[in-house]
Amino acid sequence: MSTTELPADHAELMDGVYRWQRHIYDLTRKYYLLGRDRLIDGLDVPQGGTVLELGCGTGRNIALAARRYPDARFFGLDISAEMLETASAAIAREGLAAKVSLARGDATDFDARALFGIAQFDRVFVSYSLSMIPSWEKTVSAALAALAPGGSLHVVDFGQQEGLPRWFRSLLRGWLRKFHVAPRASLRDVLESESQRTGATFRFRTLYRGYAWLAIVKIAH
Repeated sequence: MSTTELPADHAELMDGVYRWQRHIYDLTRKYYLLGRDRLIDGLDVPQGGTVLELGCGTGRNIALAARRYPDARFFGLDISAEMLETASAAIAREGLAAKVSLARGDATDFDARALFGIAQFDRVFVSYSLSMIPSWEKTVSAALAALAPGGSLHVVDFGQQEGLPRWFRSLLRGWLRKFHVAPRASLRDVLESESQRTGATFRFRTLYRGYAWLAIVKIAH
């Protein structure tokens, strides 16, 4: 999907939310976007493999993953031009520009070959983005469609805080709404359903008493 085809309302909303926040995003989010590093450690990227991050934001995750798996190639997609500006600067600053490619696009409907010159990836991951994408179920389907045989989709996002006090859940939900974030109660069901539909294996675990959910969908060779 080219930038001219992006859903204008959501793209403008994300640019508005992050126009200033992007400068302090990584400093503040490290305290409550839990499980991201665990996801990266679990990617287990094959040597010379390809990795796509949907909703790459400031580039924090993709830079860490690129250093963690130095033989792989990385690709990042985000709908916000503001975030991509920050991500591009971070990737250049880290000296990773030769192995990381970024593009602006809609995670629910994208043409990877047109954007990156590659149609399938060994790994696709989505970190705390599904809770910000209105039609997030389409992102799950698009991510699975972009996987090469034997590839896997890795997702970490807010859970339902099922093991935490009710007052904490209320405070967290109120805070997240200020940034147009909504934990997806049906995330596990959708991932499991898509796994069954595609004949993939599905692994799911709760982190920090349900604060976050971590899932892996691995398709067959």
